[in-house]
Amino acid sequence: MRFGYWISTEHPFDEVAAAAREAERLGYDAVYVADHFMPQTEPPLGPRLEAWTTLGALAACTSRVRLGVLVSGNTYRHPAVLAKMAATVDRISGGRALLGLGAGWQANEHTAYGIELPEVPELLGRLDEACQVIKSLFEKTWSDFDGRWYHLANAPLEPKPVQDPLPLILGVAGERVAMGIAARHAEVWNYWSTPKTMGHKLEVLDTHCERIGRDPSSLERTTQALVQLRDDEKEVARLRNEESRNSIAGTPTQLSEDLCAFAALGIAEFILPDRTLGKGHAERMELAARFLEEVAAPLRS
Repeated sequence: MRFGYWISTEHPFDEVAAAAREAERLGYDAVYVADHFMPQTEPPLGPRLEAWTTLGALAACTSRVRLGVLVSGNTYRHPAVLAKMAATVDRISGGRALLGLGAGWQANEHTAYGIELPEVPELLGRLDEACQVIKSLFEKTWSDFDGRWYHLANAPLEPKPVQDPLPLILGVAGERVAMGIAARHAEVWNYWSTPKTMGHKLEVLDTHCERIGRDPSSLERTTQALVQLRDDEKEVARLRNEESRNSIAGTPTQLSEDLCAFAALGIAEFILPDRTLGKGHAERMELAARFLEEVAAPLRS
């Protein structure tokens, strides 16, 4: 199993860059950031670095870790522009970029910046077309596309990404349509989960793959959860009782068991968000190191 480290873009850039370099030194396999322009809370005031420009800077100050956005909101950028951005980051990084993509959802961002947020059926239709646009631009010298929402006319994309293919990660959860889009287009499917909630989702994903004749094992699966690493057993008991679909808590031994359960389900990468690791950079990096050394060690590939 691989392990990624998800750095909040609420931190100052110097801290984000330091965290990326330290994650690389510790042995994490990838570094991720989120694609948001403002907090979801009210009032929606607080710092947020833009994801792809941040990733470009991280590409220049790291040398080994893969670099991705979990996930780019499809409503925020035309997919041809996003493909150009991802290809550029892949070039800067020497072939380490990951293109994470989702339908888009955070309403207050769309309202504040005047970005249209369609109803779900259109969001998913746009996402499906965006995947086709991106794939075509990566693969062809000249691309034509005449969809309902996106159009290309003899469009080039040069330079191409270093990677062939540059992995497309789809972070989607809808079982009827969205996961079918992942089965058709993605190299990687990503979903917030716990071992208890992941099994059902994987059955749905496998069904979508089989329906279109795709080998389910050809679609890599990754996940993340907010991790509460604690040593006090009474506190752990309370936290585990409060676990949600996107959080896990425990001692190093208990969390290692959770990761083993993910591995048994075929999860290729677990991504550790920094949001529950501490209030300061030093504390977060100390817990990130403990996670690799005490929790993840038996599973590291």
